Amino acid sequence: MASIGELKRISTQVRRDIIRMVTGAKSGHPGGSMSSADILTALYFNIMEHDPSTWERDGKGQDVFILSAGHLSPAYYSVLARCGYFPVSELATFRKLGTRLQGHPSVARKLPGVAQASGSLGQGLSAAEGIALGKRLDGDSHLVYTLVGDGECEEGQIWEAAMFAAHHKIDNLIAITDWNGQQIDGPIDQIAGVGDLRSKWEVFGWTVLEGNAHDFESILNVFAEAKAMTGKGKPVMILMRSVMGEGVDFMAGTNKWHGKAPNQEQCETALSQLEETLGDY
Repeated sequence: MASIGELKRISTQVRRDIIRMVTGAKSGHPGGSMSSADILTALYFNIMEHDPSTWERDGKGQDVFILSAGHLSPAYYSVLARCGYFPVSELATFRKLGTRLQGHPSVARKLPGVAQASGSLGQGLSAAEGIALGKRLDGDSHLVYTLVGDGECEEGQIWEAAMFAAHHKIDNLIAITDWNGQQIDGPIDQIAGVGDLRSKWEVFGWTVLEGNAHDFESILNVFAEAKAMTGKGKPVMILMRSVMGEGVDFMAGTNKWHGKAPNQEQCETALSQLEETLGDY
Protein backbone atom coordinates (compact mmCIF):
# COMPACT_ATOMS: atom_id res chain seq x y z
CA MET A 1 0.00 0.00 0.00
CA ALA A 2 1.57 3.26 -1.14
CA SER A 3 1.92 6.28 1.14
CA ILE A 4 0.62 9.70 0.16
CA GLY A 5 4.15 10.77 -0.75
CA GLU A 6 4.58 7.72 -2.96
CA LEU A 7 1.20 8.30 -4.58
CA LYS A 8 2.22 11.87 -5.44
CA ARG A 9 5.43 10.67 -7.08
CA ILE A 10 3.63 7.96 -9.06
CA SER A 11 0.87 10.27 -10.29
CA THR A 12 3.42 12.87 -11.41
CA GLN A 13 5.13 10.20 -13.50
CA VAL A 14 1.76 9.06 -14.82
CA ARG A 15 1.13 12.60 -16.04
CA ARG A 16 4.53 12.60 -17.77
CA ASP A 17 3.59 9.32 -19.42
CA ILE A 18 0.27 10.76 -20.60
CA ILE A 19 1.91 13.78 -22.20
CA ARG A 20 4.58 11.71 -23.93
CA MET A 21 2.14 9.03 -25.13
CA VAL A 22 -0.32 11.48 -26.66
CA THR A 23 2.44 13.58 -28.20
CA GLY A 24 4.09 10.49 -29.67
CA ALA A 25 0.82 9.27 -31.17
CA LYS A 26 -0.15 12.77 -32.34
CA SER A 27 -3.63 11.97 -31.05
CA GLY A 28 -5.45 11.10 -27.85
CA HIS A 29 -7.18 12.68 -24.90
CA PRO A 30 -4.77 14.31 -22.43
CA GLY A 31 -7.22 16.60 -20.58
CA GLY A 32 -9.40 14.04 -18.84
CA SER A 33 -6.48 11.65 -18.48
CA MET A 34 -4.67 14.32 -16.44
CA SER A 35 -7.74 15.05 -14.30
CA SER A 36 -8.23 11.36 -13.47
CA ALA A 37 -4.56 10.46 -12.93
CA ASP A 38 -4.65 10.82 -9.14
CA ILE A 39 -7.87 8.81 -8.84
CA LEU A 40 -6.47 5.90 -10.84
CA THR A 41 -3.13 6.04 -9.04
CA ALA A 42 -4.84 5.81 -5.66
CA LEU A 43 -7.09 2.98 -6.82
CA TYR A 44 -4.32 0.77 -8.14
CA PHE A 45 -1.56 1.55 -5.65
CA ASN A 46 -3.57 1.84 -2.43
CA ILE A 47 -7.29 1.07 -2.62
CA MET A 48 -7.99 -1.99 -4.75
CA GLU A 49 -7.22 -5.60 -3.86
CA HIS A 50 -5.55 -6.90 -7.01
CA ASP A 51 -2.47 -8.80 -8.12
CA PRO A 52 -0.99 -8.31 -11.61
CA SER A 53 0.81 -11.66 -11.37
CA THR A 54 -2.43 -13.65 -11.00
CA TRP A 55 -4.88 -11.38 -12.80
CA GLU A 56 -7.44 -12.98 -15.10
CA ARG A 57 -10.14 -11.25 -17.08
CA ASP A 58 -12.90 -13.01 -15.11
CA GLY A 59 -11.78 -11.06 -12.03
CA LYS A 60 -12.33 -13.92 -9.60
CA GLY A 61 -10.80 -13.40 -6.18
CA GLN A 62 -9.79 -9.79 -6.90
CA ASP A 63 -11.34 -6.36 -7.10
CA VAL A 64 -12.25 -5.35 -10.66
CA PHE A 65 -11.95 -1.96 -12.35
CA ILE A 66 -13.79 -0.87 -15.50
CA LEU A 67 -12.85 2.37 -17.26
CA SER A 68 -16.22 3.48 -18.59
CA ALA A 69 -14.80 6.74 -19.99
CA GLY A 70 -12.53 4.78 -22.30
CA HIS A 71 -10.93 7.83 -23.92
CA LEU A 72 -8.99 8.28 -20.66
CA SER A 73 -6.88 5.29 -21.70
CA PRO A 74 -3.50 7.10 -21.48
CA ALA A 75 -3.88 7.42 -17.70
CA TYR A 76 -5.24 3.88 -17.44
CA TYR A 77 -2.41 2.33 -19.45
CA SER A 78 0.25 4.24 -17.54
CA VAL A 79 -1.11 3.12 -14.16
CA LEU A 80 -1.44 -0.50 -15.32
CA ALA A 81 2.14 -0.51 -16.60
CA ARG A 82 3.56 1.27 -13.57
CA CYS A 83 2.06 -1.30 -11.20
CA GLY A 84 3.26 -4.28 -13.22
CA TYR A 85 0.55 -5.50 -15.60
CA PHE A 86 2.78 -5.13 -18.65
CA PRO A 87 6.20 -3.58 -19.44
CA VAL A 88 6.45 0.19 -19.07
CA SER A 89 8.31 0.27 -22.40
CA GLU A 90 5.07 -0.79 -24.12
CA LEU A 91 3.62 2.67 -23.44
CA ALA A 92 5.64 3.82 -26.46
CA THR A 93 3.24 1.82 -28.68
CA PHE A 94 0.16 3.86 -27.71
CA ARG A 95 -2.31 4.21 -30.61
CA LYS A 96 0.06 2.48 -33.04
CA LEU A 97 -1.66 0.25 -35.57
CA GLY A 98 -1.91 -3.37 -34.42
CA THR A 99 -0.63 -2.84 -30.88
CA ARG A 100 -2.34 -3.73 -27.59
CA LEU A 101 -2.59 -0.08 -26.47
CA GLN A 102 -5.36 1.21 -28.68
CA GLY A 103 -6.99 4.62 -28.25
CA HIS A 104 -9.76 3.01 -26.24
CA PRO A 105 -9.24 -0.10 -24.09
CA SER A 106 -9.68 -3.31 -26.06
CA VAL A 107 -9.72 -6.97 -25.06
CA ALA A 108 -9.04 -8.25 -28.58
CA ARG A 109 -5.29 -8.58 -27.96
CA LYS A 110 -5.63 -9.62 -24.32
CA LEU A 111 -3.88 -6.66 -22.70
CA PRO A 112 -3.35 -7.65 -19.04
CA GLY A 113 -5.45 -5.61 -16.63
CA VAL A 114 -8.20 -4.72 -19.09
CA ALA A 115 -11.37 -6.68 -18.23
CA GLN A 116 -13.76 -4.88 -20.58
CA ALA A 117 -13.51 -3.03 -23.88
CA SER A 118 -14.82 0.50 -23.38
CA GLY A 119 -15.13 3.87 -25.00
CA SER A 120 -18.70 3.90 -26.27
CA LEU A 121 -19.73 6.29 -23.54
CA GLY A 122 -22.31 5.11 -21.04
CA GLN A 123 -21.65 1.39 -21.42
CA GLY A 124 -18.95 0.81 -18.82
CA LEU A 125 -21.24 1.38 -15.84
CA SER A 126 -23.62 -1.30 -17.14
CA ALA A 127 -20.72 -3.72 -17.64
CA ALA A 128 -19.46 -3.04 -14.11
CA GLU A 129 -22.90 -3.82 -12.71
CA GLY A 130 -22.98 -7.13 -14.56
CA ILE A 131 -19.59 -8.06 -13.14
CA ALA A 132 -20.73 -7.05 -9.66
CA LEU A 133 -23.82 -9.26 -9.97
CA GLY A 134 -21.58 -12.09 -11.11
CA LYS A 135 -19.45 -11.71 -8.01
CA ARG A 136 -22.59 -11.84 -5.89
CA LEU A 137 -23.66 -15.11 -7.56
CA ASP A 138 -20.16 -16.56 -7.10
CA GLY A 139 -20.01 -15.61 -3.43
CA ASP A 140 -16.97 -13.43 -4.18
CA SER A 141 -16.77 -10.63 -1.61
CA HIS A 142 -14.46 -8.44 -3.70
CA LEU A 143 -15.63 -5.10 -5.08
CA VAL A 144 -16.12 -3.65 -8.54
CA TYR A 145 -15.01 -0.08 -9.32
CA THR A 146 -15.78 1.98 -12.40
CA LEU A 147 -14.83 5.49 -13.53
CA VAL A 148 -17.25 7.62 -15.57
CA GLY A 149 -16.94 11.18 -16.81
CA ASP A 150 -19.33 14.00 -15.98
CA GLY A 151 -19.83 14.63 -19.70
CA GLU A 152 -20.52 10.92 -20.04
CA CYS A 153 -23.40 11.40 -17.60
CA GLU A 154 -25.31 13.06 -20.43
CA GLU A 155 -25.71 9.57 -21.91
CA GLY A 156 -29.07 7.92 -21.32
CA GLN A 157 -27.50 4.54 -20.62
CA ILE A 158 -25.84 5.95 -17.50
CA TRP A 159 -29.26 6.60 -15.98
CA GLU A 160 -30.67 3.25 -17.08
CA ALA A 161 -27.73 1.67 -15.29
CA ALA A 162 -28.29 3.93 -12.28
CA MET A 163 -31.87 2.67 -11.97
CA PHE A 164 -30.87 -0.95 -12.48
CA ALA A 165 -28.15 -0.90 -9.82
CA ALA A 166 -30.42 0.66 -7.21
CA HIS A 167 -33.34 -1.66 -8.04
CA HIS A 168 -31.16 -4.76 -7.74
CA LYS A 169 -29.32 -3.45 -4.67
CA ILE A 170 -25.89 -3.86 -6.26
CA ASP A 171 -24.01 -2.89 -3.13
CA ASN A 172 -20.61 -4.32 -4.09
CA LEU A 173 -20.15 -1.54 -6.66
CA ILE A 174 -18.29 1.76 -6.21
CA ALA A 175 -18.56 4.17 -9.14
CA ILE A 176 -16.50 7.34 -9.45
CA THR A 177 -17.25 10.43 -11.53
CA ASP A 178 -14.33 12.49 -12.83
CA TRP A 179 -16.14 15.77 -12.18
CA ASN A 180 -14.04 18.30 -14.13
CA GLY A 181 -16.89 20.30 -15.68
CA GLN A 182 -15.54 20.02 -19.23
CA GLN A 183 -16.27 17.99 -22.35
CA ILE A 184 -14.97 18.09 -25.90
CA ASP A 185 -17.38 20.83 -27.06
CA GLY A 186 -17.03 23.10 -24.03
CA PRO A 187 -18.06 23.42 -20.38
CA ILE A 188 -20.61 20.79 -19.34
CA ASP A 189 -23.17 23.34 -18.19
CA GLN A 190 -23.17 24.98 -21.65
CA ILE A 191 -23.66 21.80 -23.69
CA ALA A 192 -26.47 19.75 -22.18
CA GLY A 193 -25.93 20.31 -18.49
CA VAL A 194 -26.06 17.52 -15.94
CA GLY A 195 -27.30 19.87 -13.23
CA ASP A 196 -27.05 18.81 -9.60
CA LEU A 197 -25.23 15.50 -9.92
CA ARG A 198 -25.36 14.71 -6.22
CA SER A 199 -29.13 15.11 -6.05
CA LYS A 200 -29.61 13.11 -9.25
CA TRP A 201 -27.65 10.09 -8.01
CA GLU A 202 -29.34 10.25 -4.63
CA VAL A 203 -32.82 10.36 -6.20
CA PHE A 204 -31.86 7.37 -8.34
CA GLY A 205 -31.18 5.47 -5.11
CA TRP A 206 -27.42 5.62 -4.69
CA THR A 207 -25.28 6.52 -1.69
CA VAL A 208 -23.34 9.61 -2.81
CA LEU A 209 -20.01 10.89 -1.48
CA GLU A 210 -17.76 13.73 -2.63
CA GLY A 211 -13.99 14.09 -2.75
CA ASN A 212 -11.17 16.24 -4.12
CA ALA A 213 -9.56 14.37 -7.02
CA HIS A 214 -6.21 16.14 -6.55
CA ASP A 215 -5.77 15.75 -2.78
CA PHE A 216 -4.65 12.25 -1.88
CA GLU A 217 -5.76 12.57 1.72
CA SER A 218 -9.26 13.39 0.49
CA ILE A 219 -9.15 10.59 -2.09
CA LEU A 220 -8.08 7.95 0.44
CA ASN A 221 -10.59 9.12 3.02
CA VAL A 222 -13.55 9.10 0.63
CA PHE A 223 -12.64 5.65 -0.69
CA ALA A 224 -12.42 4.35 2.87
CA GLU A 225 -15.87 5.80 3.54
CA ALA A 226 -17.21 4.31 0.30
CA LYS A 227 -15.89 0.84 1.15
CA ALA A 228 -17.54 1.10 4.57
CA MET A 229 -20.86 1.79 2.80
CA THR A 230 -20.74 -1.33 0.63
CA GLY A 231 -22.90 -4.29 1.63
CA LYS A 232 -25.67 -2.00 2.85
CA GLY A 233 -28.14 -2.46 0.01
CA LYS A 234 -27.19 0.51 -2.18
CA PRO A 235 -24.56 1.17 -4.86
CA VAL A 236 -22.07 3.95 -4.09
CA MET A 237 -21.14 6.93 -6.26
CA ILE A 238 -18.12 9.12 -5.46
CA LEU A 239 -18.21 12.52 -7.13
CA MET A 240 -14.56 13.56 -7.46
CA ARG A 241 -14.12 17.27 -8.17
CA SER A 242 -11.22 17.60 -10.57
CA VAL A 243 -9.54 19.96 -13.02
CA MET A 244 -9.19 18.96 -16.66
CA GLY A 245 -5.52 19.07 -17.62
CA GLU A 246 -4.38 19.19 -13.97
CA GLY A 247 -0.61 19.40 -13.60
CA VAL A 248 0.22 21.56 -16.64
CA ASP A 249 -0.63 25.25 -16.48
CA PHE A 250 -1.63 25.81 -20.10
CA MET A 251 -3.85 22.71 -20.11
CA ALA A 252 -5.58 23.16 -16.77
CA GLY A 253 -9.24 24.11 -16.56
CA THR A 254 -10.07 24.20 -20.26
CA ASN A 255 -11.74 21.82 -22.70
CA LYS A 256 -9.21 22.74 -25.41
CA TRP A 257 -7.04 19.76 -24.48
CA HIS A 258 -9.84 17.24 -24.18
CA GLY A 259 -8.90 15.50 -27.42
CA LYS A 260 -5.89 17.42 -28.74
CA ALA A 261 -2.27 16.29 -28.76
CA PRO A 262 0.54 18.72 -27.87
CA ASN A 263 3.22 19.43 -30.44
CA GLN A 264 6.83 18.73 -29.47
CA GLU A 265 7.45 22.23 -28.10
CA GLN A 266 4.27 22.10 -26.00
CA CYS A 267 5.24 18.62 -24.84
CA GLU A 268 8.61 19.87 -23.59
CA THR A 269 6.95 22.80 -21.80
CA ALA A 270 4.51 20.43 -20.13
CA LEU A 271 7.23 17.99 -19.08
CA SER A 272 9.23 20.83 -17.57
CA GLN A 273 6.38 21.27 -15.08
CA LEU A 274 6.29 17.56 -14.17
CA GLU A 275 9.28 16.06 -12.37
CA GLU A 276 10.50 12.69 -13.64
CA THR A 277 10.01 10.46 -10.61
CA LEU A 278 10.05 6.81 -11.74
CA GLY A 279 11.96 7.07 -15.02
CA ASP A 280 10.46 7.68 -18.45
CA TYR A 281 9.84 4.75 -20.79
